[in-house]
Amino acid sequence: MARIPTPQRVRGTQDIFRDEQRRFAHVLDTFDRVRRLYCFERIEVPVFEDTQVFARSIGETTDVVSKEMYTFPDKGDDLLTLRPEFTAGIARAYITNGWQQFAPLKLVTSGAVFRYERPQKGRYRQFHQIDAEILGAPEPAADVELLTLADQLLQELGVAEGVTLQLNTLGDAATRDTWRDALVAHFEAHRGELSEDSLIRLDKNPLRILDSKDPRDRPIADAAPGIDAYMSAEAGAFFESVQKGLQAAGVGFQRNERLVRGLDYYRHTAFEFVTDRLGAQGTVLAGGRYDGLVESLGGPATAGVGWAAGVERLAMLLEEPAAARPDVVLVVENDAAHIEAVATLAKLRRAGVAAELVATGSPKKRYDKALKLDPAETLTFAMDSDAVTTRGRVLRGDNSRVAEVLA
Repeated sequence: MARIPTPQRVRGTQDIFRDEQRRFAHVLDTFDRVRRLYCFERIEVPVFEDTQVFARSIGETTDVVSKEMYTFPDKGDDLLTLRPEFTAGIARAYITNGWQQFAPLKLVTSGAVFRYERPQKGRYRQFHQIDAEILGAPEPAADVELLTLADQLLQELGVAEGVTLQLNTLGDAATRDTWRDALVAHFEAHRGELSEDSLIRLDKNPLRILDSKDPRDRPIADAAPGIDAYMSAEAGAFFESVQKGLQAAGVGFQRNERLVRGLDYYRHTAFEFVTDRLGAQGTVLAGGRYDGLVESLGGPATAGVGWAAGVERLAMLLEEPAAARPDVVLVVENDAAHIEAVATLAKLRRAGVAAELVATGSPKKRYDKALKLDPAETLTFAMDSDAVTTRGRVLRGDNSRVAEVLA
């Protein structure tokens, strides 16, 4: 009989287990604990949306929309897209559910996101993000709040050493329009030297050229005029307030005048936390202000600011978390004592004691099997003289919780 072939894992996906899963879980657990300190609410949004949610908000000229989205027609011929990021879906939910009545809203979420790109270290086609957003707060204090949250998260994960917050501003509408005109004039003067992708962006969104990774574009982009020469007084004051707030909160940063976030909806503050510990792709957490996003989806004028971080990339920076070990392992020495051991196991677990049962295999080797689980205590169940007896052996000090439950 021919051997049945086993389907292989799809390229760009991953199976997360043991050491990797412990790192992964530690990132999510720490994120959940820190967001509670900042009084952010958790929400869940769909894994797929109408394609226009992302095309209209992220921007047609971005690589995410033009090259990387997983888009497909469903059986009703509606065009759907697996979410490539969270912010656009959260903005859609804000509008369609009438959450404006609760503004300002401080929200977090996490889960799988999907982008069709070349898999590389810490980058997958299905990967996972944590995401934090504030909607309905136009003040610089909201930017400071989110950046302080991000900084504390990195500190509590123990990965802050060697990670730098790079900060920039994209200005308000007036600043952006004036700067855009200057960029168009600069890039038009070098039209014959630009890559094909940048020529397309020149007509639709010249700021995107500043983000180009094409070697042909980099010298031209690096020589482009900076935003500070075109900054309105209002935009300059906003950015100054963000910087002073960060200084007051004890959050260090560096100004990076060439930092332009990759999505079309950003305004004012833009930022990235970067490290040299992950190779060329050094961004571990990034975001910015997107005051025009909700309007692009047909909603009312709404301020917004947020960030996202890749769980896998943060996990790569972690020291190896210790494997969880049970408080107690129950060892069934002979099968006649099995039922009594099962009853005790259930009692311990209901009382919040992490407990495991070893009741299979050679009776002589069950103790050895129990010790490999590295418990704080073992309890042996045996049948002696027609009665089940329990013998305890403390391996690491006294386990008072176990004693209290069994008393």
